[in-house]
This record gives sequence, C-alpha cells and structure tokens, in this order.
Amino acid sequence: MSMSEIRERGSADPKSDQPERNEAPRGKTGALMVNSVEKAFRVLSAFGRQHQTLNLSQVASETGMDLSAAQRFTHTLTKLGYLHKDAETKRFELTAKTLDLGYHFIRSSRLVDRAMPYLMHLSKETEETVNLTMREGTEIIFVSRFLSRHVLNTDVIIGTRMPAYCTAPGIAMLSRLPENEAMAVIDASDLKAHTPSTVWQRDALCEKIRQAAAQGYATAFEEVYLGDASIAAPILDHRGRPEGAVNVAVSCSRYSREEVVSRFSSLIIAAAHAISRV
Repeated sequence: MSMSEIRERGSADPKSDQPERNEAPRGKTGALMVNSVEKAFRVLSAFGRQHQTLNLSQVASETGMDLSAAQRFTHTLTKLGYLHKDAETKRFELTAKTLDLGYHFIRSSRLVDRAMPYLMHLSKETEETVNLTMREGTEIIFVSRFLSRHVLNTDVIIGTRMPAYCTAPGIAMLSRLPENEAMAVIDASDLKAHTPSTVWQRDALCEKIRQAAAQGYATAFEEVYLGDASIAAPILDHRGRPEGAVNVAVSCSRYSREEVVSRFSSLIIAAAHAISRV
C-alpha cells in the first residue's frame, strides 16, 4: 500500500482517526512507539484457537478499538495478505502468510541453529519427544519440537505458550537467574493449579527453583497435562544467563518419576551444556 493510499484512508474519517493516533497503547508509552504497528499486531493476535474467525464487531471488541479503526486495520491486513475475509459471512481469519514471521525466526535464530543437531541426536537416542523452549516474560514458548511415536499432547506445537512456573523448562530457566529475578517472574505469574499435581504456591516454587539450581535440571509431573512427565535443563548464553531450555517429555504410564530422572537427566544436561555458549 502506498503512502498516498494510507493518507487517503486516514483522512476519510478524521474524527475517528485522531484518537487512534493519540491513544496510548496498553501499558506502553514513548515517543518512539508507533501505535499503528502495535494495533496491527493486536488485531492479528486476536485470532487463535478460541477465535478462529471473527467479524468486524468482534475484532473491535477483542482489540479495544472502535469499529472505524477495526475496519481500517482489518482492511489493510487483508490487502497485505495476512487476513482473509469471507465474501459471504464477512468474517475474517488468519492466512498462511502469518507463518512468515515464525519461519524467518526459525531460520535466523542462532539458538535454534546451534541446538538443532543436539536435539536431533537426543531425539534418536531417547526415542522420546524432545523440545527446545525459550522464555518470554512469565511464559515459555516452544520453538522446536521432535515428536516420538509415544506423543501425548498433539495440541502442543511450535509457538505454543505455557506458564513458566509449572513447566520443567520454565523452572530450569528460572533456576539460572538470580533468585530475586526468578521470584519476580513468579510474582508476576497467574499462579493456579492446572491439575491436582501443579506446584503453584510461592514458597514451594521458590524451593523447586533452588532444587533445580542445585541439581542442574528441573522436573514436572502432570502439572499442566495429566499423564505428562517432563525433565529439562537450561541453555546458557555467554554471560551465564538462561536463553532457553531443552527437555524430554514422556508418559507417566511408561516411566516412574525415578526412571525419568535416572534415564534422562544426564542426557539433557549434556545436550544443554553442548548448546550453551558459556
């Protein structure tokens, strides 16, 4: 879209456009912040498993925009190929083009590139599901995943987010932060029991992080999904800070807690150490 086209659309409804330029994005301020870019990503982020398609009113509601602004942003994103609008239902949905950013991240990430041979080796050696995760705020994100024939949760794919406090990779990464930083992440988290086995109380999480720091790995048994066991070790950058984690996920029906540790702890520690830049 040319700048002249953008100016024409912006001048079509000056009253509705002006508040959009002046509106402070949610919790973000600063002279360098381009609000229109933030709003475009807000629209894209409104779609997901819970909202596979949205009409214009729903887009406005999900993003906190008025109808005029929602119309401009959905129109622009449709023209750019990131949204598709059904001609009959007038509902919007994401297109495959939205995968481009994720693809470019995977292809350009030095961590993913460095980890790939070790993840493949670990997958072949264990014949279990192997994941590479990174932390963003209070959550972990799956950035690479090698499935086994024993895979439990097909819902977990690249890009899936989970709370850091109740996952083995999350605890593993937090264990290599200064304790005050790790507990700040815990305090910012929405702590709750996802299953009867979830460790979610602050004091218990503090002890779990300390234990992971001492032993070099973290475990989680049925804390997010029933029947799921996970063991993870942190990947460190050149400063010794966590930049990711490698974990092995197995079924509790096939391994006891003791077997998970005895079979996989040394393997994931070795893999994480090989990927680390320390």
